[in-house]
Amino acid sequence: MAETVLSPTGENRFAFLLDRDRFVGAIFLIPALVYIVALVGVPFLLAILFSVTSVSVGDTSADFVGLTNFANVIGVPTFQRALLNTFVFTIVSQIIIIVLANILALILAQDFRGKWFVRLLVILPWATPVALGTIGWLLVLDTKLSPIDWVLREVGILGPGTILGPDNNINWLSKPRLAQASVILVQVWRLLPLSAVILMAGLSSIPGEIIDQAEVDGSSFLRTLFQVKLPMILPIMIISLLFSTVFAFSDMTVVFTLTRGGPIDHTQVLATWSYFVGIEGGNLAQGAAISLFLFPVLLAVAVVMLRVASRTEVR
Repeated sequence: MAETVLSPTGENRFAFLLDRDRFVGAIFLIPALVYIVALVGVPFLLAILFSVTSVSVGDTSADFVGLTNFANVIGVPTFQRALLNTFVFTIVSQIIIIVLANILALILAQDFRGKWFVRLLVILPWATPVALGTIGWLLVLDTKLSPIDWVLREVGILGPGTILGPDNNINWLSKPRLAQASVILVQVWRLLPLSAVILMAGLSSIPGEIIDQAEVDGSSFLRTLFQVKLPMILPIMIISLLFSTVFAFSDMTVVFTLTRGGPIDHTQVLATWSYFVGIEGGNLAQGAAISLFLFPVLLAVAVVMLRVASRTEVR
């Protein structure tokens, strides 16, 4: 009896297309592409257009000026300070995050009572809107009402005649070094849960037979960690670092809410300076030029990290 072959026409056309991986894959990619083009691609192209023109809030004629805006921006001391702060805040916060995320992931990967509740508490900083969480930190680091200062005073290490004295308050956000440390602290608090969850998923994906074999061979905890677990999750660790680096490098909410770049631009970053120049200052062209300095750096970081991740992947 001969088999009946369905032709990809008529009523069977749609079913035939659904059986093709390329067609189904394209269908699932369309929403993501529309999102990226609408919310990322269009603003990015507008920023490029604005950066090579003289457009401003008061003059929308957008006359072409070439690279003049970039040349003018580079020579501004505030821009140089913002560029340096952006790199310092990102690098320092990522070093702290990658260390703490590994420790936290190892803890959360273990079986213990109340693990679900601990995981919930860990993920809360990431689930909380960044503006709302930063406002909470603004209250915690308040010059006069900081609960941290109150605890230190009660313990007896803050105040006249004490180790941290003579003032009754530390003034976290009004002293340059403390303000910079506060920004890094909040960045770590905000991004640590994401990295920890990603690394925890990586640890969970390690085959149990490999860990059992290491234990049978008499491997200690530290040796298993550094010679088995960490090398196997290194590609995932790099991807986690890439995500948190992009978020930290391009974030303006933390600095804008906590210090608005102060005191005296000691916490100014490229994202906030671009906002102040382009939006509050009305110079859309220079604001766009400042923001575009973020793109080549992030692109280079993404390319390098992805290449390293692909080469270190355990097959």
